[in-house]
Amino acid sequence: MGLDLLIRNARICDGSGGPSFTGDVGVRDGRIVAVGDVPGEATETVDANGLVLAPGFIDPHTHYDAQLVWDGLAQPALEHGVTTIVPGNCSLSLAPLRAEHRELLGATFRKIEEMPQNAFDAGLTWAWESFAEYLAAIRAQLGINVAPLVGHSLIRLWVMGEQARERPATDAEIATMQTALRECLDAGAIGMSGSWVDIDHENRPVPARMAEPRELDALCAVLGERRAILQIVPEFWDANILCARIDILGDLSRKHDLTITFSPLFDSNSAPDLIDIALERIRLQTAYGARVIPQMQTRPIDLSFDLTAPMSTFATLPTWWATTLLPHAEKLEKLRDPEYREQLKKEIESFMMPIGLALDFADAFIKRPGKASEALLGRRLGDIAAERGCHLAEAIIDIALADDLQTSFGLEALGHNRTGKIAHFLADPLISIGAGDGGAHVTNFSTYGDTGFLFSHYVRGHKSMSVETAVHKLTHDVARIWGITDRGLIKPGYAADIVLFDPETIDRGPEIAVHDLPAPGFRYIRRAEGVREVFVNGYRAYHAATGYTDARTGHVVPQAA
Repeated sequence: MGLDLLIRNARICDGSGGPSFTGDVGVRDGRIVAVGDVPGEATETVDANGLVLAPGFIDPHTHYDAQLVWDGLAQPALEHGVTTIVPGNCSLSLAPLRAEHRELLGATFRKIEEMPQNAFDAGLTWAWESFAEYLAAIRAQLGINVAPLVGHSLIRLWVMGEQARERPATDAEIATMQTALRECLDAGAIGMSGSWVDIDHENRPVPARMAEPRELDALCAVLGERRAILQIVPEFWDANILCARIDILGDLSRKHDLTITFSPLFDSNSAPDLIDIALERIRLQTAYGARVIPQMQTRPIDLSFDLTAPMSTFATLPTWWATTLLPHAEKLEKLRDPEYREQLKKEIESFMMPIGLALDFADAFIKRPGKASEALLGRRLGDIAAERGCHLAEAIIDIALADDLQTSFGLEALGHNRTGKIAHFLADPLISIGAGDGGAHVTNFSTYGDTGFLFSHYVRGHKSMSVETAVHKLTHDVARIWGITDRGLIKPGYAADIVLFDPETIDRGPEIAVHDLPAPGFRYIRRAEGVREVFVNGYRAYHAATGYTDARTGHVVPQAA
C-alpha cells in the first residue's frame, strides 16, 4: 500500500530529546508509518533539503476559545509550528453555558483576556450550550488540533446560576458539578482549569474562586478517576503564597493520582528570588510523589496601553482605570480639565507596581500612533516630556488627545528578561514551556511566536539549549504531561503532525497590527520566520511561500485512555 506523503532528506528531531539524524518520514492515513530510510513512492514527495523535521509543537496555555468559532486555524499559531493548542485555561471556557449567562461570560472573558467587544460579539454565534455542542460548533472547520479544557467557573455557573458568583456550593450542588464535569470529559475535554486570582468585569472574583477546598477536592476526584488534568492560576507574584498553593496542589495530586499544571511561573524583577523558592518547593513535592508542573513562557513581558479602554497597565492606577471606563465625550472633557489632570499626575508619580512587574511610564514609547503623532513613532515618553517641558502624565494625555485617544503606547521587557537565569529554568525537567496566552490580550501585546523565540534567543543566541532539547520541550514533554499519547514524537503509529524549519533562521517576526477580526478593529500578532511547512494529521496546513491552505484536518485530541 502506497504512502500519502513522503518527506525525504530531513534532519529528524524526533521529540524524544535524543540526537537528531538524517532520514525520511512516510505518512499514510494521517499517521506516521515509517521513519529512517523509507523506500517506495508516495502521492506527494517533499524534499526537506536538510531542514529540521520535528513533531508539531504543542501549546498548553491558550485562549483561542472564541477565535476558533470564526477561525479554525487559530492564526497565526500554525505558522509558528504549533499543531495542537489547549484552550479553556484560567477557569474560563465558552461551555457549558446557558443562554441567559452569555453576556455575563462574554463580559468576564473580554475583561480578563483583553478582547475587543465588537470582535467578540460579531464573531460568536453562540450556537451551543453544552460542552459537546461547543465542540460540534468548531469541529468541522478545525485546521489545528484542539485539546480543550473546561473551566471551573463555567461548571459552577452551569450548576448554580448567578449564585456561583456569591457563595460556596452545597453538597448537592458539588455532586451535580461532578456529573457536569464527567459529561464535559466524555464530550472531549482534556481536563479542567481553575483560578485563584482572576476577577471579572465588575472586579469581583470569578466563580471558581468562590469554591471551598472540598469542592475543588471533589472535582479533582473526578479528574483523577478519568486520568484528566487540572490547570490552575495561583498567586504567582508572591513566593510565600505560591509555595502554600504548591503544597495544596501536591496534596491533591497525591490523593487523586492527578497531574496538575499551574501557570504562569515567570521571573519577576520585583521579586528576583521567586522562581528559586517556588522550584525548591516543587522539587520537594515531586520527591514525595506529587505531579505539580509549572509552565514558563519563553518571551519577556511586554505591555501596551491606550486611553480607550481599561488595560492591565492601569490595574493599580484607579483614577486612570476609571477614566478609561468613561463614555468617550466625557472622557475627553475630563482629560482636558486642569484639576482632573492634576489627579492623574499625582497618581502616576507614586503607585503600587502591577503584579510582579517593574514599570516606569517614562520608558513607554509610541507604539501605534495616530496621524497627529506619526512623527513620534518609537519615541520614548520620558524624552518627549523633557523636550516639551511638561509632566509625564501630560505628555501621555496630550499625545492621546491629539489623535482622539487612538494612539497606543508600549512598554517592553517589564519582567522575565534575565536571559541567563531564565535559560537555566527553561531547561529544567520539572518546568514545562507554556503560559503563552495565545489568543488573549490581542489589543495589548502579541502572544504569538514563543516557539521561534525559544530557538532564536536560547538555542542560537544564548546557546543554553540544543535544537533537540528545544524540540523535546515543545513536543513530547508537553504531550507526556497532558496525557496526549499519540502526538509529540516522530514515530510509527503517531499522528503525522509535522513541522519543517530552518534551525538557523527560525524566529518570531516583529510585532505588527493586523485588521483581521470579524469586526472593525485590530490585534497585535507576530509572523513566523524560518518555518517552511506545517502538516496537521498528514495534510499540509501552511507553507511559507503560499500561506495557509484550505485543509481542515484538525482533531479534538482525546484525553488519555
